[in-house]
Formats: sequence, structure tokens, C-alpha cells
Amino acid sequence: MREISESVELYLADGTLNPEAVGWSRRPVHRTGLRGWGRNKRWEYWCVMTPTHLVAMTVSDIDYLAVSSVYFLEYGGVEVAKGASLPFGGGARLPETLGEGPAMARGPGLVVQVADTGGRALLRASARTKQGPLTVDLEVVRPEGHEVLGVVVPWSDRRFQYTSKQNTLPATGTVTLGDRTFEFGDDAWAVLDHGRGRWPYDITWNWGAGSGRTGGHTVGLQFGGKWTEGTGSTENALCVDGRLTYLPDELEWTYDLSDRAAPWRIRSRHDDAVDLTFTPFHRRTERTSVGLLMTDARQCFGHYTGTIHPADADRLRIEGIRGWAEEVHMRW
Repeated sequence: MREISESVELYLADGTLNPEAVGWSRRPVHRTGLRGWGRNKRWEYWCVMTPTHLVAMTVSDIDYLAVSSVYFLEYGGVEVAKGASLPFGGGARLPETLGEGPAMARGPGLVVQVADTGGRALLRASARTKQGPLTVDLEVVRPEGHEVLGVVVPWSDRRFQYTSKQNTLPATGTVTLGDRTFEFGDDAWAVLDHGRGRWPYDITWNWGAGSGRTGGHTVGLQFGGKWTEGTGSTENALCVDGRLTYLPDELEWTYDLSDRAAPWRIRSRHDDAVDLTFTPFHRRTERTSVGLLMTDARQCFGHYTGTIHPADADRLRIEGIRGWAEEVHMRW
């Protein structure tokens, strides 16, 4: 799969996928304004993890429904989730292309805002919850020259996805829940999932991500599965000290969703680029079914241990990198 380094339009004048857009990049180069209506999916998902707590925010528009949410977890303690869904994109606004404007969503008892200018992103949210008012006030900084994964996944010329997966982004700020304030500072890492595309109705995916310091290096892990098979693309990459290694081969995922505490295994099929065990300490489950729409999501938070072998570098031992692994089945 080819590397793209210059600006490129995601689709052609007739709304079909631009063949020149198919590839991967080390920085955002795809222009992704989507025309038409019906199968378009747009979202910004941020998750920021610390050694003791995490927060996740979503702003999304799937043409006929706008879905926003904020989620906070204190490991071994309080867990708070607040979401809102409004028909026909009501209450949500997203930029056509990454870094070209704010993302915002409003719903009953919930406001989520992302101001992303490329060099930094401000994450703001306020929500009414059963545990008290929840307020998010975070700043995420992209280090100079930091490389991130961009990739186009082509199911066909009319079904395709551009995703920008960004990890190991330092974050600072606070989350306040009721009368408690949780700090985000050293060893707080943000991950962005920016998506723009036209999706099939029925799809299942795996996603694994992790960020942290280990063995004197800052390491980011980005893995996908199921949804890219047969397309010629993957969303697999390693980021070590800001330098990206793209992994063009599908990975082997082994896990048991019937056992919440069972470890996951993610490894390369043909080389030693990835050989990791993910051990969960918390699982979040979301199941909804309304008419023809369905979500079945199991997202596990935990730690990665094992080895990775980035390009042009020695194999690295991974010890306790925080992150998540998930399986999601959507009909949307």
C-alpha cells in the first residue's frame, strides 16, 4: 500500500472514491468533505488516560442521527456515562476536514466541544449526571513533527472510510465530578479517532490502542481488525518517539468475550512486528437496538505487555502501556 505525502481529495466530483486517495500517510493530508446523504458517517472520538482515571468524548453525525457522549472512569471507583441522540444531525456540527473548525454537539443535559487547530486541541464538555455535574476542561498538544496514522479503507468506489488515528498526545487539565476534581498532567495521554466516510450497513470491527512510556521510549500502539479485511488496507501502526511505522498486514486477534477478565492476544501473522498481550481491568458494554439500528460494543480498558519491532529499530519490550481493546458490531 502506497504512502501519500501530498494533499488529496477523498472523493471525485461524482461522489465516488478518488483512487489517488487510497493509501496511508504520516500526517493528515486528505480533504474529506462528504457530499450527498444517507450513508455518510462523521465523528471525532477522544480518549485521555492517566494512571488512575480516564475520560472519553464523542461528537458524531451519521446523517440521520447525531450521537454525542461523554464518559468518565475512575479505575476501581466511579463510572459515569452521559449520551444524547438527536435525529437528522440535530445538535451536532463537525468540520469537513480535520483541523478546519470546531466540532460541537448539544443534547438534553449535555454539551461536547472540540476546538482542534492542528497544533493543539481543546476538549470541553459539561453534563448533568446522577453522580452530579460533570465538567471536562482539557488541552491536548501535538509535539512538533509528531507522526500520526492516516489511512483510506476502500470497500468499493461508493463505500470507503478515511480515518486518522493519533496517539501519544500529551494532555493537561481537569475533570470535575460533583465536588471532586481529577487532574490530568504528566503521564496523561490522549488518543484521537477522526473518521469520515460512507459505510456499509452491517459491520464489525476490532480496535486496539495504547500510549505511554516504556524502556526509555514513548510508545503508541494502533491496531485494527475485521473491518479492513479484503480491502488491501489496514489501520495498524506503531509510533515510537513520534516516528510512525505502518504495518500493511492484518493482525491476528485472539480473545474471549464471555470472560470479562480474560487476556487478549494481538500479534503479527508473518513477522515479529507485534506480539502483545492485553490484560483488561475494566469492561464497558453498550447494547442498543432501535428498529433497523443496532450497537453491540464491548470496550475493555487495561494494559499491554509484550514486544514490538518498529521499522529501522531494535525490538522493544512493552511493559504496562495503558490503553483499550474492543469489538463493536454495528447495524447503522
